[in-house]
Amino acid sequence: MFSYRHAFHAGNHADVLKHTVLIATLDHLLEKDSALTVVDTHAGAGLYRLDGDYAGTSGEAVDGVLRLFAAPEAGAPLADALARYMEVVRDFNAKGNVRIYPGSPFITHHLLRDHDRLKLFELHPTDARSLDANIAQLDAGRQIAVLREDGFGSATKFLPPPSRRALVLCDPSYEIKSDYARVLEFITGALKRFATGTYAVWYPIIPRPEAHDLPRRLKTLATKAGKPWLHATLTVKSSKIVTDASGARHRPGLPASGMFLINPPYTLKAQLETALPQMAQRLAQDRNAAFSLDSGGN
Repeated sequence: MFSYRHAFHAGNHADVLKHTVLIATLDHLLEKDSALTVVDTHAGAGLYRLDGDYAGTSGEAVDGVLRLFAAPEAGAPLADALARYMEVVRDFNAKGNVRIYPGSPFITHHLLRDHDRLKLFELHPTDARSLDANIAQLDAGRQIAVLREDGFGSATKFLPPPSRRALVLCDPSYEIKSDYARVLEFITGALKRFATGTYAVWYPIIPRPEAHDLPRRLKTLATKAGKPWLHATLTVKSSKIVTDASGARHRPGLPASGMFLINPPYTLKAQLETALPQMAQRLAQDRNAAFSLDSGGN
């Protein structure tokens, strides 16, 4: 159960979508003076080297964040949300080189204020050790709590926070099929405990029934609860298995992913309306690149 390592996938197209949405959401929530608590149910190692063994093995960042930085900014200017994402990634790197990729824990901490709080959950033994070591470098004191616990089972204990303002990010690997059902169960329970929190769920779009059912079930959950929701997807290539001239079959890797938010910032849809087309254009790996954006309950 501990085989998944996000280090192999850091900075890929799914991270571009997830972290663009995360940053835009945080920027809006942090406009209010009152404290914000951020709960990250599957934090990973927190910080990744794109020139290291893991990311170098997969090379996924080359077709993700590195492509954004390599592309000349010709034509239409970058959408504000995408430019902001690149600005945050740039803050972790020396000029002209993108060698460090910040995961959601470090992106979040980078944006939080001193009186805000960050709760990080990570079960993978290796990633949990890396997360501990990486967070220790920040000398953040009580602002950040790192817990080696199952985020699905434990994260709701921080809801509602004293300030009654929270963002919950839920992005498991979905390597285990049951993760899809656990996400729905977790968000259902969290929403009952804290109905006004903002909930952001990342999920892969792959040829599996559970992957296509999850956003539909989250939409039903939000609608029944009378809460606004937003659903964004980014596709960069076909999901079909390709057969080469020798007859060997090649799986395409992750072709697409989505972000589903309950109680999203009211500003987010307009930001993504300009950012998503640029993501699809710049990160396209074949003619199947596309995006979608839907919302309801407003």
